[in-house]
Amino acid sequence: MAWILYIICVLTIRVDGSNANRHLAAGTGVCVSRVETLDLGDEPDLVVIQAYITSAKRSYEIADHYRRRGAYVCLGGLHVTSLPEEAARHADTIFLGPGEDIWPAFLQDFRAGQPGKLYRSETRTLDGLPKIRRDLIKRHLYLVPNSIVVSRGCPHTCDFCYKEAFFEGGRSFYTQTVDDALREIERLPGRHLYFLDDHLFGNPRFAAALFDGMKGMGRLWQAAGTVKSALAPDLLEKAVECGLRSLFVGFETLNPANLREQHKYQNLNRDYTEAVKRLHGSGVMVNGSFVFGMDGDDDTVFDRTVEWAIRQGIETATFHILTPYPGTALYQRMAAQSRMTCDDWNLFDTRHVVFRPAKMSAESLEAGYWRAYREFYRWGSIFKGAWTKEDFLGRLRHIGYAGGWKKFEPLWDWVIRAKRAGSMLPALETMLSGFGKHSAGRKPETPAMMKADPIVLRPMRHQ
Repeated sequence: MAWILYIICVLTIRVDGSNANRHLAAGTGVCVSRVETLDLGDEPDLVVIQAYITSAKRSYEIADHYRRRGAYVCLGGLHVTSLPEEAARHADTIFLGPGEDIWPAFLQDFRAGQPGKLYRSETRTLDGLPKIRRDLIKRHLYLVPNSIVVSRGCPHTCDFCYKEAFFEGGRSFYTQTVDDALREIERLPGRHLYFLDDHLFGNPRFAAALFDGMKGMGRLWQAAGTVKSALAPDLLEKAVECGLRSLFVGFETLNPANLREQHKYQNLNRDYTEAVKRLHGSGVMVNGSFVFGMDGDDDTVFDRTVEWAIRQGIETATFHILTPYPGTALYQRMAAQSRMTCDDWNLFDTRHVVFRPAKMSAESLEAGYWRAYREFYRWGSIFKGAWTKEDFLGRLRHIGYAGGWKKFEPLWDWVIRAKRAGSMLPALETMLSGFGKHSAGRKPETPAMMKADPIVLRPMRHQ
């Protein structure tokens, strides 16, 4: 969810045959006390840290601490794969790429007393993976304890995304077998699921079979998909029938030139308005993702984007400042143009400007980003978006969800710190159930039925 932005996973293992001394800590940014305080006073034999860019500094501090205490330290994850030489200064072993094949290889070498310095993933498969040790997760600390991932990567290649750098040397999109995914889902208690896959709909054949298998389970679930997947015939209906109630959609920009520049071709020639109407007509609420600061953006982009999102009745929006992550094509292009202005990884959080924009100042970009959040989540904007819904209950649900998402952030912060996040899950399930009933009794609209206010992003010669 929005208040837990970045995760640091720290696994400390006492190698005495029992592997009893295990700790899992999660944190936001450079802090590992958001959910649970990490005990740095223990003396494990092996410490494994997965680092994201904004947790890199803190991860290195933890790694250095444990190395001084005599532990063997490993680092892996997106940031480590992007900057292996930097990470290697703080670890005995580093992992590059996904870990399904290299983690077992490392453990075998470690037990034999001959661990390598670097392990690079080459075999990309999710077949035969052991069951996730969900008994190690303290469910009551999380609003969405039933998070699940049934695929790796994404079929698309956008310049600002880490994917190509992380999966270099092998397949960059692959899934579990449908049977394995369904077995994992069946292990999860309760109703709610949160699919953390980059693009759950990325393999339509897999997705269709998965949704068919989930039919009748009584689940309520959220996931991420593309504009293209929202417009695809039949697949959305299958997803809704088995419990889809909220979809994170990467609109990113309303400017076709920006899409071409970032190689986000899957959004070109797609009618954004039709996609939103199709989702709403199926009883699915929309969390729209938008990125500011692409080279086609000027000072007008913020108001135009917010006004469009409100007019569509999008329930929640996530705004970002374009951030060139190391290892991405965007970073390489910005560096070649001498436009990078910062190398403090703590600021690479999509809330700070770390490069020189093309058509506005860095100050204007950052101010516009914050203004977009304020304007979209004003009560007046929330009510305006709610009144795009056809019935009174639909309007109430919009107000409740959009208001609860942003207007009560201090309350959410208290709930998390009080370790009561899990107690809010029934409220989330009730809200999601209401969205599913929104379309009861009427057939979801198809793209051919939708007419009003089209935003079709087609290639343009002049912008």
